[in-house]
Amino acid sequence: MSNPRPLEEEVYDMSGARLALTLCVTKAREGSEADLDALERMFQQLGFESTMKRDPTAQQFQEELDSFQQAMDARDDPVSCAFVVLMAHGLEGQLKGEDGQMVELENLFEVLNNKNCRALRAKPKVYIVQACRGEQRDPGETVSGSDIVMITKDSPETIPTYTDILHVYSTVEGYISYRHDKEGSCFIQTLVDVFTERKGPILELLTEVTRRMAEAELVQEGKPRKVNPEIQSTLRKRLYLQ
Repeated sequence: MSNPRPLEEEVYDMSGARLALTLCVTKAREGSEADLDALERMFQQLGFESTMKRDPTAQQFQEELDSFQQAMDARDDPVSCAFVVLMAHGLEGQLKGEDGQMVELENLFEVLNNKNCRALRAKPKVYIVQACRGEQRDPGETVSGSDIVMITKDSPETIPTYTDILHVYSTVEGYISYRHDKEGSCFIQTLVDVFTERKGPILELLTEVTRRMAEAELVQEGKPRKVNPEIQSTLRKRLYLQ
């Protein structure tokens, strides 16, 4: 048997500007300030220009993201990467603004796609969503110990609308996300720890975040709970932040 060839490592160019936008509903979400402090520390260490807005209404979630995209497209210098952190109460596919109205995550996600944001075309866009995605709670499980033809060209002139996007959710579809009233959310705090302490491509870092969260035991209403993030990626290259 011949040895399989190692993967060619293509890496995103991170020499340009790194931009971050954090939109966080703090009202009735105790512990949010601890998360914001941790994120600010992380973005500073990783060299991001960071903007944070507290208590957006549903409409302001959309408006702030639209403004972020317009400002990016108006820049003279190249942009390498953008992070958007969204923190609020939520249901599957929706976030609740400070005014109690809901905003569709899909509408927020499409603002920065390859079609709508020139500055980020073919560049990595990372969305981090700290919100519930339903009402289910996970008590944990005990563990022991085709017909489609692909046509490829050598040098494609176009890329799909939705490539180069990473969605990181604090919990899997349908489940609750947990937050401590003083220490912040398990997800954001773990993510900041891993992103600031470790080096490696972002998907490997997120695997470590998932591992740590899967090992953690949360107690809620006197009952042990488990929670793990979910990662959806259309990245085409490796993304290194350090």
